[in-house]
Amino acid sequence: MSDPQEGGRTRFLYPLIPSEPYLRLVNDTDLPVPNMLESMSPKIADFFATTDLDGPCLAMDLDLVEAAYLDLHDAFDGARVHFAVKANPTDAVIARLVALGSAFDCASIPEIQLCLDHGVTPNAISYGNTIKKERDIAVAHALGISLFAFDSEAELHKIARSAPGASVFCRVLSDGEGAEWPLSRKFGCSFAMAEELMLQARDQGLDAAGISFHVGSQQTDLSQWRPVLDAIAGLFERLEARGLSLRLLNLGGGMPAHYDKPVVAVSGYGAAIMAAVHSAFGDRSLQLIVEPGRGLVGNAGVIQAEVVLISVKEIGDATRWVYLDIGKFSGLAETMGESIRYRLLSLNDGQDSGPVILAGPTCDSADVLYETSGYYLPLGLKEGDKVWIMSTGAYTTTYSSVGFNGFVPLESVCL
Repeated sequence: MSDPQEGGRTRFLYPLIPSEPYLRLVNDTDLPVPNMLESMSPKIADFFATTDLDGPCLAMDLDLVEAAYLDLHDAFDGARVHFAVKANPTDAVIARLVALGSAFDCASIPEIQLCLDHGVTPNAISYGNTIKKERDIAVAHALGISLFAFDSEAELHKIARSAPGASVFCRVLSDGEGAEWPLSRKFGCSFAMAEELMLQARDQGLDAAGISFHVGSQQTDLSQWRPVLDAIAGLFERLEARGLSLRLLNLGGGMPAHYDKPVVAVSGYGAAIMAAVHSAFGDRSLQLIVEPGRGLVGNAGVIQAEVVLISVKEIGDATRWVYLDIGKFSGLAETMGESIRYRLLSLNDGQDSGPVILAGPTCDSADVLYETSGYYLPLGLKEGDKVWIMSTGAYTTTYSSVGFNGFVPLESVCL
């Protein structure tokens, strides 16, 4: 549902209520519609109601992607939005974002080529992976890419050799506290090391542009940005005292999707983060970048799954094992450690429910989605019933295996 055009674009209101044909399908007794349905867009609901699917499928509502982009653009006024392509590299998603004027953060040459194929100019692409083969750096530079990330001396030397004169930013460590999918340790370096590396970058003929950081994906603590920004402001000052003036500040991602609990609206994130930038840097002129991934596309997707088997491990067990036709190896890898806890919907919602352990269909004992997170599903659930996994527009198709155990990769459609 949307209100009239506001400022030349459609604003989407929440909660979103499914269209009338789907309401009849799930609610032919005229009972109140289950609250979970409020998260499913009409286009997605209609698609699943009218399409016969043989296996699990992700449906993306591109209008919701657009609405999320526009909200992010407004919330981070003055910053350039670089969509993290790895979150959902679907052609239709990239095309919609290109039309909106988005820039892109890429992790590989195929992602860079995907963006270029959609008409993205090289100056709107950053090569944000800090772990790159030197030949890939050379290819990217030949394609016109001029902005590279690094977090080590060896990576810096590779860029200097294979992308001479390129602009670079150094990623610093963040502990990721408060994030449901932390990104600490593997990426980034200490502030002391970053200071020396930026000076080396300048001395090796590179454009030592700035600093980046990431407070963790699905970051639910808005206070996490401020201490990092204060520390980076100090780094800027120390480098300026040593003759190097930085201009670029990459704020990373971290803006959340709506999983098992409510999250602050992106406007709240923008207000908190931009206030922290101003507090740390005052009126200093900065080239700001923000790199949303799941926060841009997560809520725009829903996966339809099917119940394959319901069983117990002991006579009289109160906890049922519910096996779906999708698991960790077919798109739900972020359930690892039960870190990302998706909301579930079934047609039986509103009935009495009981505790379940959710698992995927493969012959692998690691393919258990949720065992300790306290999931409940209706007692009337049966084999063949559909279960909808909400806010799955990010990091699902890209995590799906090519064919583990012979299961085909997760299907995806854009509406």
